[in-house]
Amino acid sequence: MSRNLDLFTRAQQTIPGGVNSPVRAFGSVGGTPRFIQRGQGARIWDSDDNSYLDYVGSWGPIIVGHAHPDVVRAVQEATARGLSFGAPTAAEVELAEELVRLVPSMDMVRLVSSGTEATMSAIRLARGFTGRDTLIKFEGCYHGHSDSLLVKAGSGMLTFGNPSSAGVPADLAQHTLVLDYNNPQQLRDAFARHGDQIACVIIEPVAGNMNLIRPTTEFLQTLRTLCTQHGSVLIFDEVMTGFRVGLGSAQGLFGITPDLSTFGKVIGGGMPLGAFGGRREIMQKIAPLGPVYQAGTLSGNPLSVAAGLAQLKLIQAPGFYEQLSATAQALCAGLTKAAQAHQVDFCAQAVGGMFGLYFRRAIPGNYAEVMSCDKDAFNRFFHAMLDAGHYLAPSAFEAGFVCAAHTEADIASTLAAAGEIFARSTRG
Repeated sequence: MSRNLDLFTRAQQTIPGGVNSPVRAFGSVGGTPRFIQRGQGARIWDSDDNSYLDYVGSWGPIIVGHAHPDVVRAVQEATARGLSFGAPTAAEVELAEELVRLVPSMDMVRLVSSGTEATMSAIRLARGFTGRDTLIKFEGCYHGHSDSLLVKAGSGMLTFGNPSSAGVPADLAQHTLVLDYNNPQQLRDAFARHGDQIACVIIEPVAGNMNLIRPTTEFLQTLRTLCTQHGSVLIFDEVMTGFRVGLGSAQGLFGITPDLSTFGKVIGGGMPLGAFGGRREIMQKIAPLGPVYQAGTLSGNPLSVAAGLAQLKLIQAPGFYEQLSATAQALCAGLTKAAQAHQVDFCAQAVGGMFGLYFRRAIPGNYAEVMSCDKDAFNRFFHAMLDAGHYLAPSAFEAGFVCAAHTEADIASTLAAAGEIFARSTRG
């Protein structure tokens, strides 16, 4: 019996769905999830000791590769000093100073333990700062599982939203407007109707949770202008894009300055860590300086901070992002060329170290276009690639990631496998 199947069967007796985060269950693609026992560089090994080239990278944080010796050493040294104190440490100060130095829009930053905690806290802070309740988010963007954010569009895009999860009160959801990504006119209409009520707008500046969607320049510029005009707080959710699409993150890439930013993934070096930060006058509303309460016993955990500091140092090496971007671009260009050679409806794009694969003819620009992708074709491709030793995100609606450890030979191997799969699909 497969060890993966045995573990999944056992897990379902004590863990809901057999997993501790839903997408891990392979519910979208079918089949048995792989239980990973170890990783090294660009590779992971499952419990049956099968090896895979990894294009998930723990959903983004493994930007320098699995078990990088510098990151591992930093955690080992921190572990020897103690696992947690619930009190300030010098390393927390060092990490905060580094984040503020690297992200010019942030004057101050608060460390937390997850991306969900960061976005939840940033929204509470924006509401406390403005004295308003209304939140704007965008269809298909994911900002963690706090109640205000598990909301889908209402009956019309300018009506308030409805819960998208059981357990979310309808009254709470009705403080959230859900708009189309990349639709500047909807933004103008929403602010014209509700501008004096809007506390904040939260956005993935490159969407990564409805597959990869790149924003248009007009969309982001309109967003910044309207928030400024109406006194609303613009929140960039850079939990996924932060230090993934460039050293300046998405805000540096696109030249847009948010009022608040949230981070996670890369800043933890593979360990649980998040952060939110922004303009000083907003951040000073957070307790103990101000009336907006936020706290966490494990915030700034010394092991996570040590991993994050080590990884932030590594990604500042000369040429790091040029190499990372070139790797992702080579993967996308090669996959697109292979699909075209066999007349498969497929396209791909990359932003920094992130990429998106779409089984449709043109790159999508919003949630509705993503939903028009051929999900069944993706599922077949996913399983064929998995069988060939290439681990992609187990959903047609998730972005993928390359890391600095992916070599030209790794990309060539992946392209060769994909080419054979595309060829088989056209042979019937």
